[in-house]
Amino acid sequence: MSVRVIVGSQWGDEGKGKIIDILASRADVVIRSAGGNNAGHTVKNGDEVYKLRLIPSGILYPKTLCLIGSGVVLDPKVILEEIDGLQARGVTCENLRIDPRAHIIMPWHIALDGMSEKMRGSSEIGTTKRGIGPCYMDKAERCGIRFYDLAHPELFAKKAKEVGELKNLIITKVYGEAPVDVDAVIAEYTEYGKRLSKYMADVSVLAYEACKSGKEVLFEGAQGTLLDLDMGTYPYVTSSHPISGGVCTGTGIGPTVVDDVLGIAKAYTTRVGKGPFPTELFDETGDLIRERGFEFGTVTGRPRRTGWFDAVIIRHAVRVNGLTGLAVNKIDTLSGIGDLKVCVAYKKSDGTILKDFPATLEELAECEPIYETVKGFSGDLSTCTSYDQLPEDCKAYINKLEELCGCPIKMVGVGPSREQNLER
Repeated sequence: MSVRVIVGSQWGDEGKGKIIDILASRADVVIRSAGGNNAGHTVKNGDEVYKLRLIPSGILYPKTLCLIGSGVVLDPKVILEEIDGLQARGVTCENLRIDPRAHIIMPWHIALDGMSEKMRGSSEIGTTKRGIGPCYMDKAERCGIRFYDLAHPELFAKKAKEVGELKNLIITKVYGEAPVDVDAVIAEYTEYGKRLSKYMADVSVLAYEACKSGKEVLFEGAQGTLLDLDMGTYPYVTSSHPISGGVCTGTGIGPTVVDDVLGIAKAYTTRVGKGPFPTELFDETGDLIRERGFEFGTVTGRPRRTGWFDAVIIRHAVRVNGLTGLAVNKIDTLSGIGDLKVCVAYKKSDGTILKDFPATLEELAECEPIYETVKGFSGDLSTCTSYDQLPEDCKAYINKLEELCGCPIKMVGVGPSREQNLER
């Protein structure tokens, strides 16, 4: 048995949902350890398509224990909508557990998120305005409201009153906007707490016991390496740690229990939001990749920016996550496009060649990609049922990516369904 971590190796949206669903079907426990409902997984299971935002993908398997760790920020209204939606489709959520330490997204977090972005104007970060960042800010400032508080009405009312009044001062005095009705929020969220309290359990203990007892444990990633608060393209990042180390702090387990770290990437590169993107395409090829790959955000619906595969980014992901393997999705999207380009290094404005991803946004902004051209491939890859059935030129492209990234490619995706995943 094994303990495996799934991480996004680019800017998120790499198609982790499909890989997670495949591996979740084999797992005893699936754990979400970071982020909030600003991320999502689209899972195609048989003829059914599920868009999951907070609940781990293992929820589709009634015998799989699904855990939400302390590193997650939880919008109780959103997770209840998700629970109700799943149950309406015949999916039980009785196997869901939420750590009492997980912080709660409150209405003032959502309000402040939007106000902050509005004040930044053209310098906005491009958040989803779902209150994720402000909630993590309160967590760091040690004034946050946790799931334990929400599940205890008197304690919740006391803390929400104190924090809500403080946030209203910021909303009215700094931003000049109307205050949040704190009493109404307390009444509404108290009811959410009553409904959710049955799911509360110490996820750190449950995760540790599962790992130590030899069960198949899967940590599902949200977002991607370049959105990590420390290792990403700061400030155009999320407010948590999507890299593999985040599963330890976001769940409460030590790194020595992890056996395998699988990075998910696309056969090209995409990102949502602002910030430098060295291999971005602004031509018909970029539009074609977007349309054929259906590159629109799971949660926001925003069109994703598209570009050629960037091996510099993936080498960065291999290093900071300790990747033991890669899964490359959407290889079928590139079929018939013609010759393909792969970024092998960056060239700075002063002529310096970089093979490692730069540490700062300012340095990245002056980088131009250095490309190698690889022969393209054609044909309907979606019908391939084994790796050997792929066209030879397609295999050559995959081998080139593997060589440039310095990490074995263990899976190749040729379509959206779980059956369209080829294991090497």
